[in-house]
Amino acid sequence: MIILLVEDDNMHADFLMEIVENALPEFDEILVAHNGKEAEKLAHLHQISAVVMDLRMKEHNGIEAARTIWAERPHTRILFWSNYSDEAYLRGITRIVPDQAAYGYVLKTATPDKMRLALRAVLIEAQIVVDREVHQIQAQQMRSRSALTEFEYLILLDLALGLPDKAIAMRRKLSLRTVQNRLLSLYDKLEVESQDQNEMGIVLNKRTRAVSSAIARKVINREGLISANKELSAWLAGQPVPLD
Repeated sequence: MIILLVEDDNMHADFLMEIVENALPEFDEILVAHNGKEAEKLAHLHQISAVVMDLRMKEHNGIEAARTIWAERPHTRILFWSNYSDEAYLRGITRIVPDQAAYGYVLKTATPDKMRLALRAVLIEAQIVVDREVHQIQAQQMRSRSALTEFEYLILLDLALGLPDKAIAMRRKLSLRTVQNRLLSLYDKLEVESQDQNEMGIVLNKRTRAVSSAIARKVINREGLISANKELSAWLAGQPVPLD
């Protein structure tokens, strides 16, 4: 059996190697990738079904790599570990995880004992394991009146990528009125000012302000926007060319 470790920091990679060797004697070979692209190639070449994946890497992030791996082998068990518990990462994972996949999300601040338990639970027992701090963030999102619905989140991504209302309606298969109503709700939850201009008489762009607020609140981040841009490019490539 082979396990794949994906980590671009050598110190963390060495720590992972030591933990995995002790926690998972069932695996007789451990491979290491230093970015998402390497992870995709190794997972494909060796038909790997157990992965420990860093989320934030300089070259090709963990969410993009996991998407590619799961597209080929949806039963692959992936334990994500990260320094970050941002809402953007949580949404990024939940949007791509297949129904049949076991996965976990553990912070790098977890103790070695917690890490060993998470490794065995996800990669051996096929359980879903989420770090307590990450779970608390998820629970707060569900309870909060300012939490974005899935459609609001998707529309927010479309805003950040520059799509106008009509294009959002076409892409999401919604009416234009529905999109505009969702935008109003989005502005309210992100506390974008409803006034037309401030005391200096400067008119602020609500769409830009909504994106800025979402970034500040860590609802969206660089990795999420990279993934969203690839999805948009694929969607645009599949649209018919308009006639003049």
